[in-house]
Amino acid sequence: MKTMLPTIALLILALGLASEAVQVQEGEFSFSLEAVRKLQELTESSSATGKQNPRLRTSSVSVCADPALPEEFLPLCQQKGASLSLSRLAFVPMDVCEICAFAACTGC
Repeated sequence: MKTMLPTIALLILALGLASEAVQVQEGEFSFSLEAVRKLQELTESSSATGKQNPRLRTSSVSVCADPALPEEFLPLCQQKGASLSLSRLAFVPMDVCEICAFAACTGC
């Protein structure tokens, strides 16, 4: 019984550390990897009819007005230079970020 309590506490601690989400840093803002992935999907789908590279056409007005945009981006949308920040987030390589080799990703 005495060894069971420390074992359970260690398991809970390990689960907590393993479930810690990867965060992507953009300036003073931090976003979850899942939210950045959703932003990339929105920028690609909203400009799929356009002829330019969808990630180069990121408009803060159109992206920020999209109801499917995760709420954690709303403070960024209200900042000056939001379009540039959203463009940079659209270029974050997801495969590299998932293995934590990208400088903007933390939490691994």
